[in-house]
Amino acid sequence: AARIGADLGYDEINLNVGCPSDRVQSGRFGACLMREPELVAECMAAIGAAVAVPATVKCRIGVDDQDAEASLFGLVDLCAQAGVSHFIVHARKAWLKGLSPKENRDIPPLDYELVYRLKRARPDLTIAINGGIADLDAAEAHLGQVDGVMLGRAAYHNPGLLGAVDRRMFGEDREVGAAEAVELYKPYIAARLAEGVHLAAMTRHMLGLFHGMPGARSWRRILTVEGVKAGAGLEVVDAALAAVTGAAALRTQDQRAAGGLEAGEAA
Repeated sequence: AARIGADLGYDEINLNVGCPSDRVQSGRFGACLMREPELVAECMAAIGAAVAVPATVKCRIGVDDQDAEASLFGLVDLCAQAGVSHFIVHARKAWLKGLSPKENRDIPPLDYELVYRLKRARPDLTIAINGGIADLDAAEAHLGQVDGVMLGRAAYHNPGLLGAVDRRMFGEDREVGAAEAVELYKPYIAARLAEGVHLAAMTRHMLGLFHGMPGARSWRRILTVEGVKAGAGLEVVDAALAAVTGAAALRTQDQRAAGGLEAGEAA
C-alpha cells in the first residue's frame, strides 16, 4: 500500500493510529493500535523500507484507561527506533467503547501540555499538534511550542482561512482569497471530470469555502443541488461563484449607499 501511494506521487505515507470508530477497531487498526506500539513500530519499519518518501505517524495520546504519558512516549520512542522522525499528535485520548467517533473529537479533554513535553523531551523529532485548533491565531500560539500544527475541522468547515496561511506562517507577500482559490481549482476539476470523476466528489469538500460571507448560502445550495446531477460540470461551479460574487458586489453597493446617506445627514 505504501508503494502504491509513493508511485502515485504522494509526499509522505502516514499511518493513522488515532481513529476510534467501531469499524476501524474491528479491522484492528486506528486508535486501538495505541495498545500495540510494538506492532506499529514493525509496520513503520516495513513502510520505511518500502518507500523513499517520509513515513509518518498520526496518533492519540492514548486510549481508555492508559497512562497518557507512558502510552504516547512509548509509541513515539519505538517508532523513532524504527526510523520515524515525524509525528502528528491529536492531543486527547480516544475512548474505544461508549463514545462515537464524533464524540471522540471533543471528549475527553485536550492535553496540549503533554504534547509540548514530548517535543521538549525529544527535540530531535518533528512534532506537530492536532485537536481543537480553531483558527490561525491558535495555530500560531502552538508553533511556539511544537514544530507544526494540523487543522482538521476548522480547515474543512471554513477552508477560506487557509488562504492566509502562506502569508502569516511562511512570510509570503499576499493571501489567496476564496474566489481566487476556486479559479485555481477549476483546472484540476476539469481534468478529473475528463477522467469520469463526478463533480460532487470534488465540490462537496468546498461547501464551506465562503463561510460567513455574503452569498455563502447560495454557493452551498447550487453546489449541493446542481452538483449531484448527472453530467454536472464546471458550469455549476461558475454559477455558484457568480452567486457569491454578485452578493458581495450588492453588499458593497449597499454599504456605499449607506455611507453616502450618513455623510449627507452629517452635512
